[in-house]
Amino acid sequence: MEIIVRQMEERDLDRIMEVEKSCFTTPWSRQSFLLEITKNQLAKYFVAEVDGIVAGYGGIWLILDEGHITNIAVSEDYRRLGLGKKLLEELIKLCEKYEISSMTLEVREDNEPAKELYKSYGFVEGGRRTNYYHDVGKDAIVMWKKLESRE
Repeated sequence: MEIIVRQMEERDLDRIMEVEKSCFTTPWSRQSFLLEITKNQLAKYFVAEVDGIVAGYGGIWLILDEGHITNIAVSEDYRRLGLGKKLLEELIKLCEKYEISSMTLEVREDNEPAKELYKSYGFVEGGRRTNYYHDVGKDAIVMWKKLESRE
């Protein structure tokens, strides 16, 4: 099995939409992803391919000295292969490259696998956004990670 993480391209969007719809009750639109990868200069998106098939993706906004992870999703058929880890590692490397000092994200309060993944990479819980996932009536846990200083 060959796993590759690379920058998201417009040709990936059909498959991204399949993954998005399978992972989220309120998926982003194709147009939203298209704008993220073609117009948003703060955004960076990656896909994880397994044997040439896009199986997951992750995105981040680089705002001043903070990296805000917008989403990480892996198709159910490809979970437990380490794709979430590989995508998260790529986002962390990107932040280190741009000398970002901290990273943040929101994760649904009951998404234990995701919270454990983030904790294993040094993210800590720092707050709660009530009813953030209003479509399912769930709060978001805000998590933060400080990156090594280059000083």
